[in-house]
Amino acid sequence: MALNKEQIAQRISRELKDGYYVNLGIGIPTLVANYVPEDISVEFQSENGVLGMGPFPYEGEEDADLINAGKQTITTLPGASFFDSAFSFGMIRAQKVDLTILGAMEVAENGDIANWKIPGKMVKGMGGAMDLVASAENIIVAMMHVNKAGESKILKKCTLPLTGVGCVKKVVTELAVMDVTPQGFKLLERAPGVSVEDIIKATEAELIIEGDIPEMQF
Repeated sequence: MALNKEQIAQRISRELKDGYYVNLGIGIPTLVANYVPEDISVEFQSENGVLGMGPFPYEGEEDADLINAGKQTITTLPGASFFDSAFSFGMIRAQKVDLTILGAMEVAENGDIANWKIPGKMVKGMGGAMDLVASAENIIVAMMHVNKAGESKILKKCTLPLTGVGCVKKVVTELAVMDVTPQGFKLLERAPGVSVEDIIKATEAELIIEGDIPEMQF
């Protein structure tokens, strides 16, 4: 069974480590803040100028002045701080962020990412994505494996304008967890009930498959 967006975020939360400073991109990545393991402490950073984001607020408890880069209302944890965008991007460009989690429209087998523009369509713009992919050492992409037409978004080569080149380290989709290696996508895990054959069919790029591929754990 393919994962929903919440489950993708839940799986990515297992990549968090104690003491990490983490930037969450717009879309599925913002959901990761809801699934931080109880035994670790993580600081979430948003490029609009927040350090110390918590999970999303419960309905009726929203504060319109507290938003993330995607204009969603958020909560903050004790000790959170607020600052201007220049200071925020100074953090990012100085590589103070340990992990960046981004959404994407396409990812290529060499680690290229396209997530900011679809020619001919109105989109919000690149936001902080260009700085994040240029500066981050560790980038995990949270995305859907196929588009609404059933076409693969895990490609040999991106067709959309690139956000960054050779920067993605890992991809988590509704079907699979894949590492980006010098040889291409390596299949690490599959969604519960999803077969390796299902993933191969949904993937335009070649997959490296070694031994039995375990199901994801949450």
